[in-house]
Amino acid sequence: MTKPMRVMSEKPLNAETPLESMRSWITANRVFFDRNQGAIPPEAIALDQWRLTVEGEVRRPLGLDFATLCRMPRAEAANTLECSGNGRSLLAQKAPGNPWTIGGVGNAVWGGVWLRDVLNRAELTEKARHVAFEGFDEPLGSARIKFVRSIPLEKALASTILAYEMNGEPLPLKHGFPLRALALGWTGANCVKWLKTITVLEAPFEGFFMDKVYRVFQKGQDPRSGEVVTRLRLKSIITQPAPGETLAPGVLTVLGAAYAGEDGIGAVDVSTDGGRTWQPAEFIGPQAPFAWRQWQYLWSVADPGDYTLMARATDDQGRRQPDQAVWNALGYGNNGVQEHAVAVHIAGA
Repeated sequence: MTKPMRVMSEKPLNAETPLESMRSWITANRVFFDRNQGAIPPEAIALDQWRLTVEGEVRRPLGLDFATLCRMPRAEAANTLECSGNGRSLLAQKAPGNPWTIGGVGNAVWGGVWLRDVLNRAELTEKARHVAFEGFDEPLGSARIKFVRSIPLEKALASTILAYEMNGEPLPLKHGFPLRALALGWTGANCVKWLKTITVLEAPFEGFFMDKVYRVFQKGQDPRSGEVVTRLRLKSIITQPAPGETLAPGVLTVLGAAYAGEDGIGAVDVSTDGGRTWQPAEFIGPQAPFAWRQWQYLWSVADPGDYTLMARATDDQGRRQPDQAVWNALGYGNNGVQEHAVAVHIAGA
């Protein structure tokens, strides 16, 4: 039986995927991690009442209904989606925000249309430089701040999907039904759900979720001067065994996943002695752009005792995952090898 998701907050709903549900190349919709800034709509909008508006720096503003969208050329892509704060609770120096372990990530096959096809219909003006997304969900809290994000036009035209399917099913309500923006290889902060309005801009959108959060900055630094959180960082996680697990000696299967957003994974190495020595892992399962690589390592262990397992990924450009994460004020992008180590105990005879 699949373990329940670990819920960190109910309003808004934030919950991470159980460890055993991350051992497959596809993460099932029912356990795909939940990350929300506002309230999930109480019920699905009627498709005959929904419209997608495209406005701003376009010559032909659009109002597309769902049937028209579905008749456009289809896009389909596997994509690993990760919360920007995934792994935050594993940092030695704590940072505010939801205490994600490793379950704020999942891989799905998304179906929809390419954003570029919609923008081409709208005929961009020469001033078009950025694309902003807004959903019809209601914000929570007294400030009533809408979750609006923008991405550069280059990313919008190159590899961004407007998704209406997830793993062969209509997009679930909690994941953005009927449509969400999906910037492939970028964090979930750039992938607005319940999409209703696309605005083409001359400059990045200015607002709380663009300027105050989803920026990498240090304490005392103006958040607006920090780097905008965009692409996923190179990372490997161990999904079997579980932290603190007691195992019998023998040949044990260590499982994990590695991902690098817009880049591919070239290799994964595993250490069973706390990083002193490393051995290559074996890739298993499919390989696709923007999707994680599942891997395994067969560990032969006879001696009882405590062991620290570590995994490090190398991307297809030869860049290696860092030993330690670079801390920042909001704990984004934790991809340190040491932070993701797993301690296990091998029992005696």
